[in-house]
Formats: sequence, C-alpha cells, structure tokens
Amino acid sequence: MRLSQFIRDNIEPILVEWEMFARTMIPPAETMSVVELRDHAHEILLAIADEMESTQSEDEREAKSKGLAAPRSRTTFAAVHGTLRQRVGFDLSQLSAEYRALRASVLRLWMARIGAVDAAVLEEVMRFNEGIDQGLAEAMLTYSEHMASSRDTFLAVLGHDLRSPLGALSSCVHLLGHVVDGKPNERALRIARQSVTSISEMITDLLEYTRTRLGRGIEVTPQHGDLSALCEEAFDQVCTAYPLRKLEADIAPAVTMDFDAPRMRQVLSNLLNNAVQHGDPAFPVVLAVHIEGQEATLTVRNHGTPIPADSMQVIFNPLVQVASKESEPHERPATSLGLGLFIAREIVKGHEGTIAVTSSEVEGTSFVVRLPLSSATCFGDAR
Repeated sequence: MRLSQFIRDNIEPILVEWEMFARTMIPPAETMSVVELRDHAHEILLAIADEMESTQSEDEREAKSKGLAAPRSRTTFAAVHGTLRQRVGFDLSQLSAEYRALRASVLRLWMARIGAVDAAVLEEVMRFNEGIDQGLAEAMLTYSEHMASSRDTFLAVLGHDLRSPLGALSSCVHLLGHVVDGKPNERALRIARQSVTSISEMITDLLEYTRTRLGRGIEVTPQHGDLSALCEEAFDQVCTAYPLRKLEADIAPAVTMDFDAPRMRQVLSNLLNNAVQHGDPAFPVVLAVHIEGQEATLTVRNHGTPIPADSMQVIFNPLVQVASKESEPHERPATSLGLGLFIAREIVKGHEGTIAVTSSEVEGTSFVVRLPLSSATCFGDAR
C-alpha cells in the first residue's frame, strides 16, 4: 500500500495517536477541545497525501525538504493552522513539536503495516517528509507574521495610551504656572498626579514583562501578614475608583499567612479592575476570600459576555486583550496594555499558587487564585 493511500484510509487512528501526544507534551493543548486541538490536522494530512502523488522536479523536492519552497498561499490549511496556533498561545517550539509528532505517528503506524523496507518505501517516506516540512514552513511563516503584528499592535497601543496622560500632564503644568490668588489649581494638581500614576503603572508593567522575558520572573518577598486586611484595602480602593459600579465583598476577617503584600495588592487590583471593565454594569463585581483546606482562595466574579472559548487558552498570555462590548469607554483605563492578567499570573506563581478562569453565560466569569497556607487562621463571619 502506498503511504498516501494509507494516510487517507487511517486518518482517525493517526489523529488519535497524535492528539494523545499533544495533550501530554504541549501545555496549551491540555484544556483544548478535540475540535480545537485537531484544528486542520485532517485537512493537512490529506493535502500532503495529494501532493505525494503529484509530479515534482528534484529542485522542487529539495526546496520542500529544507523548508525553502515558496509558500503556496497564505490560505493553505497549514498556513491557517499556524495563525490559529499563535492565537491560542502555542510557541514556535510547540508548533514544531506538533508536526514532528504528526510525522512520527504516520510513519510508526505505516511501518507496522508494511513489513519489508525497499527503495519504493524509502521514496514514499521521503515524499511524505517533504510534505511535512513544507507544511511546517508555511505554518511557521504565518505564525511569525502574526506574532510580529501583535508586537506592532502593542507598540501602537503603548504610544496611544502614553499620549493621553502625557497630554494631560502637559496641560496641567501650563495651568499650574498661572497661580490664582496665591493658591495652586487643585484640579490641575489632581489630574497631574493621576497622569503621573498612569504613566508609572505602564512603565512598571513593561519592566515586569521584560523581567519575565529575560527569565528572571517577578520577584516576590513574602512576609507574615493578614491577607484579609489587604483584600479589604484593595477592594475599597477599587470602590473609590468606580463610584457608579456596584461591588460586593465576602472576605473572611482574619487570614494570616506569608505573602508579598505589594505584589498581592497588584494581583487584586488587576483582577478587580479587569472585572469592572469587562463586566455588565447591571450585575455586581464580587470579591470572595476564604480558606479551603490548606489554601487561601481569592475569587473575583463578574457577569457579562462570556470569554470566547478560543480566548480561554490565551487569557493570561502577555499582550492579549479580550474585548467586551459590555465595557463603557469612559471606564477603560489608559494603561490597557494587555499585561495585567499576565503579571497577576506571574505573581501568583511566585507565591507557588495557581490562578484559573471559568466563564459562562449563566455563572459569569470567575478568576480564582489559590495560595498555599504556611499558617492561617480564620475567625468569625465573612463580611
């Protein structure tokens, strides 16, 4: 049996074996549905099988085997696959691993079927490898193009978001130069302070992101303290920032443990602000803090348009923003660089904890942080 025909006749067992590899070896694949994970694998295999039976020159075959052949188009199944894998959080090594696993699955199953290896078999294997290499090259090209586009978009957002507070700061400096009745312009001072804070937060986020990209992670310095008190403070700050939104708290009054207070305040601020910005104003944003077994759990919940299934894979990735039509334009902060949830995850990881998200039309969207307790005590009723 020719390898091309074997692929057509045995696509399902091939995909089952390949899927098992992906789920165990590629982290973003662990929570993907079968449809999302398989993506265009079925069509990619059929396209390779068809191409194996086509007539090609030696130069064409050599170029394909080296990944140097010109892309057939930006809309081949392999090219589209590369685009989608970038969107759901695969990195280039994981994309490459998918193709290596697909290659191994096909060849292992076929070799178990054929028996003796002769020149004709080797020719089939070479043609198949050329098709895999060409498909991988097309997928990596579109992946890289969309990655570059994401970086360009990030720089554009950064420039746009910095311009607004800088413009306000410039105007305030001008106004403060005209002192009326010997008194400073209090409104100008307030706006100037807010602008400086916005710029400082953006720069801090960029520095944190850079540290993680350099492999140093976000530094965490735990000290013994009351996590409940910190949650109360962070909650009150967000209530003050959004006086027209309804927020509710269910916070156990005394949860003492080791944690980095400034960092955990940053996590809470990011999660609460994210919930306000993307939640439906008709429903409250809820912060719940409790002890469950040997863990402290912090849950931030809002209602509104659920997070799309494909976005669930990348919600904590850097430079990712999931748009929600429920957010009012005036409630969106200037510092919307798409780094908030990423930084929150890195801080939680620094505490040896976990952060996860669930989202549905009925239950709403919940971010749940779980932190291991060194020593914790909870007394009384929740707030």
